[in-house]
Amino acid sequence: MTQPAWRADPLVWGTGPRVFEAFLEPTCPYSVRAFNKLDDLLAHAGADKISVKIRLQSQPWHMYSGVIVRCVLAASTLPGGKENAKAVLAAVGAHREEFEFERHCTGPNRDATPNDIIARIEAYSGIEVAEAFAIPDLDREVKLHAKYARQNGIHVSPTFMIDGIAYPEIGSGEPVADWAARIFKA
Repeated sequence: MTQPAWRADPLVWGTGPRVFEAFLEPTCPYSVRAFNKLDDLLAHAGADKISVKIRLQSQPWHMYSGVIVRCVLAASTLPGGKENAKAVLAAVGAHREEFEFERHCTGPNRDATPNDIIARIEAYSGIEVAEAFAIPDLDREVKLHAKYARQNGIHVSPTFMIDGIAYPEIGSGEPVADWAARIFKA
């Protein structure tokens, strides 16, 4: 079997033994709030004590979710890997209204095409993802994220796991210190 000419960089930061996984949908306001806390969590807990993993959780009511998730993963295949993916997530989060429908069904984004979404991501993030987006079997990586979530009973975002166990009571609105206390108590 031939290996692909590309590799998606795992979205993992830190090297510690405790594993905090965040299942995020890039345009979900609660996922964006959680994403914006992950660097602080890593700094607070210590990169040698915790590994923070982002798992992408595409959701159909966020109408361009699939396109955006594929862009994030495409960015991870480029030189710069996971840092490119993080830049795309940050850009989408900072400009949510440019990627989301109003009330999930209306507004100016109804006239947007997937190419418009890709162009916006490139403009806001500075990462050229269009060519990598077209990798024919990149969907394999998208499916891995979806399959992993389903296997762990994750259906919505944001959802968090600590050392392989889902904690639905953890919320994106909690302070980072509370997350860290849960992680090291679990």
